[in-house]
Amino acid sequence: MTETPVTDLFIIGGGINGCGIARDAAGRGLSVALAEMNDLASATSSASTKLFHGGLRYLEYFEFRLVREALIEREVLLKAMPHISWPMRFVLPFHKDMRFDSETPTSKLLTTVMPWMKGRRPAWLIRLGLFLYDSLGKRGILPGTAKLDLAADPAGRPLKDKFKTAFEYSDCWIEDARLVVLNARDAETRGAQILTRTKVLSAERHADHWVITLQDQATGGTHQRRARMLINAGGPWVADVLHQKLGQNSRENVRLVRGSHIVVPKMFDHGRCYFFQGTDGRIIFAIPYEEDFTLIGTTDADHPDPDTAPECTAAEQDYLIDFASGYFNQTLKREDIVWTYSGVRPLYDDGASSATAATREYVLTLDQAQAPLLNVFGGKITTYRKLAEAALSKIGEVFPKLPGDWTAGVALPGGDFAVTDAETLRSRLAADYPFLTPYWTRRLIRAYGTEAREILGDAKSTADLGQDFGATITAQELDWAVTREWVRTGEDYLWRRTKLGLRLDEAQRRAVDAYIQGKAAQLAA
Repeated sequence: MTETPVTDLFIIGGGINGCGIARDAAGRGLSVALAEMNDLASATSSASTKLFHGGLRYLEYFEFRLVREALIEREVLLKAMPHISWPMRFVLPFHKDMRFDSETPTSKLLTTVMPWMKGRRPAWLIRLGLFLYDSLGKRGILPGTAKLDLAADPAGRPLKDKFKTAFEYSDCWIEDARLVVLNARDAETRGAQILTRTKVLSAERHADHWVITLQDQATGGTHQRRARMLINAGGPWVADVLHQKLGQNSRENVRLVRGSHIVVPKMFDHGRCYFFQGTDGRIIFAIPYEEDFTLIGTTDADHPDPDTAPECTAAEQDYLIDFASGYFNQTLKREDIVWTYSGVRPLYDDGASSATAATREYVLTLDQAQAPLLNVFGGKITTYRKLAEAALSKIGEVFPKLPGDWTAGVALPGGDFAVTDAETLRSRLAADYPFLTPYWTRRLIRAYGTEAREILGDAKSTADLGQDFGATITAQELDWAVTREWVRTGEDYLWRRTKLGLRLDEAQRRAVDAYIQGKAAQLAA
């Protein structure tokens, strides 16, 4: 095997935490290599509820620091990626039957001091929670909470008549898988090497460096890399990497929690999201999705191990259908579901009694017994940038005199425009490329931002963009995805870089896959 130069950092894991750390570290001048055994964002980071949010329900667990950090981050992130993230208003219908999870600290406190409440969520308590939600973080873009009369407001039309009042507050949407890819692209631009479909077989620890043995998942070939420091950001596999690949003895572990979602045809015509509270104390969201659909989720269930592929079970589908049908006029049925997805959240194992109660805080542990090892446990997508900064603070103990924090306010690729300029960007793109349909224009801006023009180039008609695969997918865009965004299969493009798989039939999906694999083979030759 050919020996390579020693890099400063070698990162295991191509999810949001690994790619966020790679970007931050490369931007501070460290040499970085990152290995992901599958596609970027192929596990947890493409299976979220697609929200930058503070976590309103975490207030019930008194996780004020986490909520405050997440609330502040919403607008920092929004300004850096206004193409893949945008403000969204959330409608929280209220009625007298609402209940707490009986195990939350808030519920236990109220049961002690107000036993007659019997687990109810009174309006004053919801108002207090939303007041804290508005106040804990700084808001410059997002409007505060308002009260809605559901009899008069359009948000009330899809709901059952028993819901008379609602509260409306702000959070943000995020295209989660694209967030990962854009962080990886920015890291690469700053000098990082991103190795997708490259599995870490083992890592041997020495006094001042690591020797990492890697396997190319396409060819089966192996090679080695050396690094001064190893970052274990394996997500659901973080404990497996720590104990099996690295051979380290540690009591640190993760609790694997499965979150499942269903997608159904569009259930309402406005652009707001619903926040539904159940009598079991849990909550779900019903979110406008890809213009013609509604996303409903999520569940919380313990998951056995990272190698068991998460699936939205029949029981979870029924749970989400029944939950949403308790609020909407329309009664959902299993046959209404057009797609499901499920992801495993690697939460830090704090010994909580239930999956719902497990902490969403992240924990970073630095081991400097020999060559340094940083393990990343837990975290949530909204705080990925702050997690990366915290990781760089610990990395700074190994590499002193690093430059300071820099990522706040620095745009990701395609995001170099103001949040308020998104409509202007769409209008100008439509004017310069008049053959684009309104939907096509919106889709390109929301996926690529200012880089949409690079994809379209000097095209004067759809014919100039090459083969038409349906649903506004063209050969020119697929070429971009393969050469610029590590796309190697139809699944990478149709279900992670985009969700256009929802708009194609099976034959069309196969055609996209065949084209992408052919293009990727040409590049590899």
